Amino acid sequence: MTDPIRAAGAVVWRGDEVALVHRPAYDDWTFPKGKLRQGEHVIAAALREVREETGLTVLLGRALPPVHYLRKGRLKRVDYWTARAVSGEFVPGSEVDEMVWLPVDEARARLTYEWDAGLLRAVTAAPLETAPLLLIRHGSAGSRQKWKGDDDLRPLDDEGEVQARTLATVLPAYRPGALLSSPSRRCVQTLPDAGVRLEPLLSEPGYDPDKTAELVREIEGPVAVCSHGKVLPPLISELSGVRVHLRKGAFAVVHRAGEQVVSVERYAV
Repeated sequence: MTDPIRAAGAVVWRGDEVALVHRPAYDDWTFPKGKLRQGEHVIAAALREVREETGLTVLLGRALPPVHYLRKGRLKRVDYWTARAVSGEFVPGSEVDEMVWLPVDEARARLTYEWDAGLLRAVTAAPLETAPLLLIRHGSAGSRQKWKGDDDLRPLDDEGEVQARTLATVLPAYRPGALLSSPSRRCVQTLPDAGVRLEPLLSEPGYDPDKTAELVREIEGPVAVCSHGKVLPPLISELSGVRVHLRKGAFAVVHRAGEQVVSVERYAV
C-alpha cells in the first residue's frame, strides 16, 4: 500500500479573525499548507509553509483534525494546527497572490473546500489561547545494560543526536520560555544548548509524583521538559489525566488554558 502524501498547515488567527490565502494556480481560497520535505518533521513543515505562503511567524496552538483527500488518485493527509500570528507581513508571490483576514463566519463563506469549513468548526470548539507544555523523552542513548559506569553520564547515540536536531526544528513552534531537564546527560543533550535548567525532581531516582507535578505546574507560559521513560507517563497523567507512552525522542504537548487542560497530543521525532 502506498504511503499517503504528507502535508502540513495551520489556521492562523489574530483576535477574532483568521487568515485565508488565494492560490492563482487553483483559483481557490484556503488555509496555508504545503507538502513535507524529505526528513522534515510535520510541525517544522507547518511553520515553514505558513511563513512561505503568508510571510507570518506563528505560535502553534492545539492540533486540529487532519484532512484526508485524493490527489491525482493518491491519498493525501494534511495535518493542521491553530496558530497565532506573532510577526511578519504578507508579500504576494506566484503561489499565493492574496491573503485576507476575515471573521470566522465570513471566512467560512469564502472558503472553497468543505473540509476547510470543518477545520473552522474545530477551531471554535475550544479555547485558542493556550500555554503549551512539552514533555519530552530523551533521545536514543544506547543500551543501559551495556553502558559501563554512572548511568547519568550515558550520552545520546547517533540516532539520539539526529532526534535532538529534529527536536530543535520543532521547539520554535511553541517558543518555550523555560527548558527543564533531568540532570542525566542524555536528557540535557536532547534539548538545545542554551538555558537548560537542571531539576533533580525530573530524574529517575529523584522523581516524586506530587513534588514533580507541582514543580511543572507552577511554571507559567510555554515550557519544555525533558525526562525519562519511567517518569513521564505518570507525570503526564498527573498533569492531564491522560496516560501517554512515549518512545525515546518522542514528546507530548499538553495545552492548558489557565487550569483547564484543552488537549493532549503525542508526536514522534
